[in-house]
Amino acid sequence: MIVCQTPHATPAWREGDPVGDRKLVDVGAVWLEFGGFLPSVAIAYETWGNLSPARDNAILVEHALTGDAHASGIEGPGQPTPGWWDDLVGPGKAIDTDRWFVVCANVLGGCQGTTGPSSNALDGQAWGSRWPRISIRDQVAVESRLADSLQIDRFASVIGGSMGGMRALEWVTSYPDRVASAVLLATGAVATADQIATQTAQIHAITSDPAWRDGDYQGTGETPDRGMGIARRFAHLTYRSELELDGRFGPAAQETENPAGALIPARHPGAGRYAVQSYLDHHADKLAARFDPGTYVALTDAMSTHDVTRGRGDLASVLGSIDVPVWVGGVDSDRLYPIRLQQQMADLIPTAPDLTVVESLHGHDGFLVETAAVGDLIREALAG
Repeated sequence: MIVCQTPHATPAWREGDPVGDRKLVDVGAVWLEFGGFLPSVAIAYETWGNLSPARDNAILVEHALTGDAHASGIEGPGQPTPGWWDDLVGPGKAIDTDRWFVVCANVLGGCQGTTGPSSNALDGQAWGSRWPRISIRDQVAVESRLADSLQIDRFASVIGGSMGGMRALEWVTSYPDRVASAVLLATGAVATADQIATQTAQIHAITSDPAWRDGDYQGTGETPDRGMGIARRFAHLTYRSELELDGRFGPAAQETENPAGALIPARHPGAGRYAVQSYLDHHADKLAARFDPGTYVALTDAMSTHDVTRGRGDLASVLGSIDVPVWVGGVDSDRLYPIRLQQQMADLIPTAPDLTVVESLHGHDGFLVETAAVGDLIREALAG
């Protein structure tokens, strides 16, 4: 059984502990796109609803970078966070579990049950620096084996946003005969230079932390929390919009603190902070308590190498060859995956209707926050 080891905090789950509704399946050895090899891969997943006798009502929901298999439900043993899409997955909701059998799996490279850098290799030691490079295609190939284990020949839909949207696009490209429809949210067909740059900076923040130890920090009593915190602060700024941050915080001081004093926040202990600095500190600490830095590096790199055209041809021909019905949605204030990227996919995929633009001040995170508008799009896709 795979163990998610995070010495800086109590792991979200460990061997022998209750893990709520999470299930595990071993899909065997996997050869990877960039030449690596994993001798054994376990996948952690959750399901909701009932699979029909014809096995034709299954939906695969794809999580984003720091998500997991717990798309719906409350916190519980082995599950430190509520469902990340709880407003959309459940009885009577946009993804109605009275009608659909919903599957959500922790992605390859993850730290919530699926094999990843903090998992034990066959020698009983964490993979650490030995973890091979993985891609979005590798993640989808592993998910296809999960579908095999569940005896699902074809998903009625694959739905995801951000990194999850990348996998949904890869599904309709690599396995078009196994997908009846797809919903792509706040994502793109190919990683942009801006995305690669910001993601590379986040990776450098973690790997430059002395506690990183080339990725072999497991069992040392230290983790690269400082680097992880910097990476998360940087990432979080790309997830939200300038207008939202200014409207929520402006230049206000954090309550009881004086940011205009003689000391500089993040340089001098005890310095006063602006409210927005406190906000970033909170999110940095929150992620470090539940997420493995090695997983953050591996998955961030996978997003940087995302390219649906690699080895297949030019973008117009690759997207133009998709014959699975695809719905595309984007957030108008998204500065990480700007709306032009979703417009490009909607224009080039012949089965896609007009782009759905979600209006939001929340930036990239709008696909998680604006559940009413996103739910309307998903209902439309599933009705189709």
